[in-house]
Amino acid sequence: MSIECKTVQSTRLTLICHARTVAQKLSRFPTNEPVENPPLALGAFAAKFASVNRLLCGPELRTRQTAEWFGAASQVDEALRDCDLGRWHGQAIKDLQVREADALQAWIDDPQAAPHGGESVMQLSERVAAWLTSLQGVPGHIVAVTHPFVIRAALMQVLQGAAFNAIDVEPLSVVELRFNGIWRLRLAGIDLAGAQ
Repeated sequence: MSIECKTVQSTRLTLICHARTVAQKLSRFPTNEPVENPPLALGAFAAKFASVNRLLCGPELRTRQTAEWFGAASQVDEALRDCDLGRWHGQAIKDLQVREADALQAWIDDPQAAPHGGESVMQLSERVAAWLTSLQGVPGHIVAVTHPFVIRAALMQVLQGAAFNAIDVEPLSVVELRFNGIWRLRLAGIDLAGAQ
């Protein structure tokens, strides 16, 4: 009697947030701005991600520029686009707190609200959930350069319902939590100074 073992290749997804932009520095909602003073040469992170089967990025300039640091040609994936913030694009958060305080608070409190006329957090989450489902049958290592909102939505999809068992903590892992009115998870970025 022979026993047949099927080897199932898994999907490994690495989500990378685009490099810093002037809008982020100034606490403004983004436009299609470039990264701030790109300090790295094309392919600067190629060795770190040598085993990548596919490199994806959002369509915005900042994600495409960041993806260039990973060497291989990236493929633009519309599912990785930033949240459409409608008429709030380019607006300073502090200005919205004065001019549209109720609308801003409604957007923060209600994932279905879209007072800016763009995409709600719920719509973003549904888009990201569909994208994650489409990757389930794709074996190998995929690196996706995208936006903070998209990464948050992906994390929420992974953690919903069974958060405790959906988190793997590797030896010497570092998790940073900060409290500023609410507890927030802070994910560490790549040290650009060490990559030069």
